[in-house]
Amino acid sequence: MEERICAIALNRIFGFNPAAGGALISRFGSARAVFGASEEQLQDMLRGRPDLTAAVLAEDLDLDRIELEKLLQNGLDFIPITSEDYPTLLKECNDPPVGLYYRSGSPPKKVFESRPAVAIVGTRNMTPYGKYWCTEIVRALSSSAKKPVIVSGMAYGTDFTAHSAAIGCGLPTIGVLPTGIDDVYPVRHEPLARLMDETDGCALVTDYPPQTNPLAINFIRRNRIIAGLSSAVILTESKIKGGGMLTMRFASDYFRDVFALPGRVDDVCSQGCNLLIRNKLAEPITDLEDLVSKLGFGFKTRSKASFREAVEIKCASLDRGKASGVLATALAIKAERGISLNEITERTGRSFAEVASDTALLETWGLVSVDLLQRCSVNSM
Repeated sequence: MEERICAIALNRIFGFNPAAGGALISRFGSARAVFGASEEQLQDMLRGRPDLTAAVLAEDLDLDRIELEKLLQNGLDFIPITSEDYPTLLKECNDPPVGLYYRSGSPPKKVFESRPAVAIVGTRNMTPYGKYWCTEIVRALSSSAKKPVIVSGMAYGTDFTAHSAAIGCGLPTIGVLPTGIDDVYPVRHEPLARLMDETDGCALVTDYPPQTNPLAINFIRRNRIIAGLSSAVILTESKIKGGGMLTMRFASDYFRDVFALPGRVDDVCSQGCNLLIRNKLAEPITDLEDLVSKLGFGFKTRSKASFREAVEIKCASLDRGKASGVLATALAIKAERGISLNEITERTGRSFAEVASDTALLETWGLVSVDLLQRCSVNSM
């Protein structure tokens, strides 16, 4: 308890300078020992920062004790860097936070150490292309022999999609908050947070004290932790500047594996990904099985999905009306090899334009082929 209380105090003081806080703990052997050090010893360690020395000497540990008691009463916790429960990968970084606030129904060892961690990050304003491939990447990871935990930042867009897809595919997920552990940002994602509380192996973490508001500067520390917790980071979509690009920079600094999903040359939402690939700062994702292989996870042996199952899986990212139409077109092709677009129109009652759009999508997915006479057939699976 005393070590956690003292670590809470040091985390509050050195939140934006974690390397200095970590150096103090390393020098004196524990967070508790730092508060037993003399002013001269602290000054010697914190040369040029008399404000930090004064902050350590003036810290009221009784308030930190009250904070920890409230955390525990509410089913929350704080994990100091000196604890065996602190994530190993994060501790190996050159600037890990002094501690992590922790919210989960599972023990920290199970969350942080039982699986490899892969971060998936990107823009809040994701496109249908980004949403589709974010979901497909998670699905591919869920089919690997060594199933990972998915790490992201609980934000709109890519983060929400990654967390939700992970739970939907049976993978645990870790959300890193830009606020105190007593809050969820954005508020609309509180149902997701509750679902994570109830799902085995999931957790919410942050290094911000309770009642910390989501200020813009806070997202930098959040992104650093996302990269630090993960053995690899995947960027699905990003403009030239953005939180996802910053996370990739942290990941590179921490010598993590970094991957980016290429996009259209003229798509502003893919400019960041394309830039990283062009400058050879990230591996391009061009094949999901290849991605899983490069991550070292390996695909488990499994029976092939039926044609209908394959179509339904691909349609998961579409709206209900579009998905229903594509499935109807696909089943018409399955029922009669060499069926023409006009014949599909008659069989399904859909317009020629809709059927043409459906078959183009199915062909893009590699599920059907359309010849020069517009005759359709199912590809072997």
